[in-house]
Amino acid sequence: MDGRRQARSHVEPANGSPLEVFGIFLKLGLTSFGGPIAHLGYFRDELVVRRQWIGEAAYADLVALCQFLPGPASSQVGFCLGVLRGGGLLGGLAAWLAFTLPSAIILMAFALGASALAGPLAAGVLHGLKLVAVAVVAQAIWGMAKTLTPDRERAAIALAAVALTVLTAGWFGQIGAIAIGALAGLWLCRAERNAPVGRLGFAVSRRKGAIALALFAAFFVIPALLTAATGPDTIFSGVIALFNAFYRSGALVFGGGHVVLPLLQAEVVAPGWVSNETFLAGYGVAQAVPGPLFTFAAYLGAIMTPMPNGIAGALIALVAVFAPGLLMVYGILPFWDALRLRPAAQAAMRGANAAVVGILAAALYSPVWTSAILSPRDFALALAGFLLLTVWKAPPWIVVGLLAAGGIALRLN
Repeated sequence: MDGRRQARSHVEPANGSPLEVFGIFLKLGLTSFGGPIAHLGYFRDELVVRRQWIGEAAYADLVALCQFLPGPASSQVGFCLGVLRGGGLLGGLAAWLAFTLPSAIILMAFALGASALAGPLAAGVLHGLKLVAVAVVAQAIWGMAKTLTPDRERAAIALAAVALTVLTAGWFGQIGAIAIGALAGLWLCRAERNAPVGRLGFAVSRRKGAIALALFAAFFVIPALLTAATGPDTIFSGVIALFNAFYRSGALVFGGGHVVLPLLQAEVVAPGWVSNETFLAGYGVAQAVPGPLFTFAAYLGAIMTPMPNGIAGALIALVAVFAPGLLMVYGILPFWDALRLRPAAQAAMRGANAAVVGILAAALYSPVWTSAILSPRDFALALAGFLLLTVWKAPPWIVVGLLAAGGIALRLN
């Protein structure tokens, strides 16, 4: 790419305020349906085309950065745009809070009211929501496989990740699959020539970036050590364990928001904090609300059995699952221009992204498929939802409504 394109992709600080950023992203948080890719389209229309906060080339470079890093890509892009427009970190936090708040409140309210659901009608709705999860996860795998495993080498990495995840239960197998995928990528995935170029120059100092990266590492290690060291029956230990579980999940999400499903399932279902049925029902509801899929954490934090739960649990889980992605992108901004051009970094990320396709494929079978598909009629309804999403491109909230109604019909017949 020539010098003129590089100049156009440089980011200049914009004049604005955190309050302005909050108002605009609150509107986006209320109206942005359709998942991360759709969110990036909404951001482009509102902030690149209409308001001209950032140029097209710089926006493309910013999206490339957030897709390269672990974490929820659309929330990371929104956070960075808030940093740009709102004068620094406070603007970024205003953008994240406003974009996240609407869906988090909806999912927390659903969790707090879920205990009131009883009877065949409620059972049918919950079963339909589990069928939504089958359709949505299958759609995510279908789309991610075409993009992230386009050749034999990456397909083999994905298959190995399936095997490792199945044979090694819990989060350890998932971390191992991502690590092995990255190492395999260094060996197998260096041939691709579509390396990103350009320049992304946010006004974040290297000192601030280094502090953010140090905090990212500290929050990954210290809560895990405290969880192992404290007793299991205190409120303090419960808070630390909750934060650790959701932070670790948020730190390991490569390749898209749906990858958080198997990570969170290993953290909250395996130890008995949340039942598998309740977990999948909430995941189905999360498809029908605007904003980031990571707000599913608010539902889990509110509905889980051990303390803290309720509103306090929702807030802890919500902050913990988003924190690693935001710390990582803020920390890497001043170093990105040098890192992104390294072939080894690009190859490792291709391998890691292929591995997460395998992790999500393993989750499609268990717990998603095994908990929801109990009869041929369940399979037919889930398949209809999958085709609505992939062939007819129906909005997810419509599919949620139709499959919830179908679940009621199956239970009443």
